[in-house]
Amino acid sequence: MRKVIALEFITLDGVIQAGGGPEEDTSGGFAYGGWQVPYSDEVLGTVMNKQMNMPFDLLLGRKTFEIWASYWPHHADIWPGVNPATKYVASNTMTSSEWQPSVFLGGDIAEKVSQLKQQPGPNLHVYGSANLLQTLMKHDLVDAFWLKIYPLTLGSGKRLFAGGTIPAAFKVTESKVSPNGIIIVNYERAGAVTTGSF
Repeated sequence: MRKVIALEFITLDGVIQAGGGPEEDTSGGFAYGGWQVPYSDEVLGTVMNKQMNMPFDLLLGRKTFEIWASYWPHHADIWPGVNPATKYVASNTMTSSEWQPSVFLGGDIAEKVSQLKQQPGPNLHVYGSANLLQTLMKHDLVDAFWLKIYPLTLGSGKRLFAGGTIPAAFKVTESKVSPNGIIIVNYERAGAVTTGSF
């Protein structure tokens, strides 16, 4: 079974919007685009190189797909695997793109992703896609979070754990801290939340 893995660059207060540059996503008046850039270091680069070069297909929200479709076809030297990967795009309005191979998923996204997970193929990597992730989390379709947690707060912006978050337990499968203070940690689903008392 294919896993859905959310790979996110995230601030301490949960913001995942526009980490890569000032013009990446200014929706909602977001003024801190590019917040990741000052923290990049060799350790993060090594981790990203590993994650970007494993077998994968992409599962993206429409807005993230549109941002990527204008960038990645012209930068295959940076990430060779991104262009040949199948891009599954959650959208009720978009039905085609020059950036191929792309498959557009309209209607009941949770049901479509559930079916995708049953099909043979590589794991489905989700980057950005804040709105799509709320739907995936609400329906317990995210198997793992591979997070890069940055040592800053922004106070506003699209957040990872928002309206779709459900009670769920996770286990850490890998972790390290980069020289510039980025906590790099992989979490996998580990059943239901358990409680107790001291």
